[in-house]
Amino acid sequence: MDLQNPASTAIVFQYNPETMTRSLQPQFSGEGAADTTDYSRVKGAPIETMRLEVEIDATDYLASGDAVSNAVGIHPQLAQLELLLYPKSTLIAWNNVQINAGSLEILPPAAPMTFLVWGLKRVIPVRLTEVSVTEEQHDADLNPIRAKVSLGLRVLSYNDLPNGGPGYYAFIAHQVAKEGLATMRGVTSAGSVLGGGIQLF
Repeated sequence: MDLQNPASTAIVFQYNPETMTRSLQPQFSGEGAADTTDYSRVKGAPIETMRLEVEIDATDYLASGDAVSNAVGIHPQLAQLELLLYPKSTLIAWNNVQINAGSLEILPPAAPMTFLVWGLKRVIPVRLTEVSVTEEQHDADLNPIRAKVSLGLRVLSYNDLPNGGPGYYAFIAHQVAKEGLATMRGVTSAGSVLGGGIQLF
């Protein structure tokens, strides 16, 4: 999503990745502090990272006579993913103009705001932290026609995003949905698990 332009670009996975690895690291405010009363206080959402592998294959497109695949293979799909790590070239050029004009402070260009849409239950803002491409097959012109792409993602929470932006509200909605899902199979009380009418709280 380009915040300067209402039009968004969707990169559709050709196949659903078979696995996703997720890691959540809690952020406790009392870690390393002498005050033991803060041991259970969390200062925000956990730091969540994800890793998934995407397969891209031009076989079906080539069999149907697709002109783009015949000309350049899967270069366009790879370029779409890789460009999530790049600032726009127009912003680079504009910053160079400002530098040559004598501007003293130039902000680094921003990368696109990226959302991972993993079904209706997960629409989350993410930062792409790694793209690793294994090109497995090429055509006669050395265009890749089959590849595996390993993606590393860091979920951006309300701790990372400006208040009021689309990413901020998307993460809030994601957490609210997670809280709702947690109640669907939730336990009403610890005593009911232990039996005997034990009241722990």
